[in-house]
Amino acid sequence: MLVVLLALALFGAWNWVDGKLERDSWLTGMADSSGATSWLLVGSDKRDSTEGVSGADDQTVTGFRTDTLLVLTRPKNGLSSLISIPRDSLVEVDGQYMKINAVAQVYGNKALTGEVEQITGQKIDHVAEIQFGGLKNVVDAVGGVNLCYDQDVDDAYSGLKWTSGCHDADGTTALAFSRMRYSDAQGDFGRAARQRQVIAAVMKKTLSAGTLLNPSKVARLADAGLGSLTVDEDTDPMTLAAMAMAFRDATGASGVTGSLYWSNPDYYVDGVGSSVLLDDTANTELFAQLASGRHAAGEVGTLAEN
Repeated sequence: MLVVLLALALFGAWNWVDGKLERDSWLTGMADSSGATSWLLVGSDKRDSTEGVSGADDQTVTGFRTDTLLVLTRPKNGLSSLISIPRDSLVEVDGQYMKINAVAQVYGNKALTGEVEQITGQKIDHVAEIQFGGLKNVVDAVGGVNLCYDQDVDDAYSGLKWTSGCHDADGTTALAFSRMRYSDAQGDFGRAARQRQVIAAVMKKTLSAGTLLNPSKVARLADAGLGSLTVDEDTDPMTLAAMAMAFRDATGASGVTGSLYWSNPDYYVDGVGSSVLLDDTANTELFAQLASGRHAAGEVGTLAEN
């Protein structure tokens, strides 16, 4: 009887989550030869009228940008990794140079996935897009997270007001913490590091006993997360569970984190502006090691090595 009841509960939860998922076409036809599983995490500034999202009330703002791009990789054997792609990375699509954060708006979702596959040399198996406002809701659903930053900040663009040190942050503060870059000496590279810190804090809190053993908190978290998430056409509840576990491993002490390798962080192109010129050879080798599980734990990327 207990086994039957458990099976029914799991079946009901599967159907509930599956029914909540909003799917879109993201995946390309690239063959997978590595055996690893890779997720592309996309943070979008699509205007959803969410408090705390800059520009949400500005009706003159049109279109959107995918200002947060991270690749999560789980090899068959070895360490999981979470690597940021700078929003200003220079790419070429149909003979036109542009920053990678504009590709989805101009050419569509699959074009963005294809550019990431070209940069990494690896098949993207799944995609999860979250609107920035959704991060606020998820952090509030877990009761806030503890974040650290060693600078005082009063940033008008993101709305972040921060005193140097570690503090418990609610959803609005965590969102501003993730978006602030103008007051960071490292600009978008510093912001990417803080975004990975927020993800690590959220996953730690989400997978803690205090959350998992609290049915009402689990329900609030699931509702908040699924309500702001769009996934690829092949994602199901099991895919999301595997992604959560890979996030936990990648952001833990034995994971691999960092940003892509670049050769010039201020490369100017007419019609595009200041861009990040990536080091294609170094990035292809990096992801080959990550997909095969050969890379050691720690932080990677040009800034980390410098």
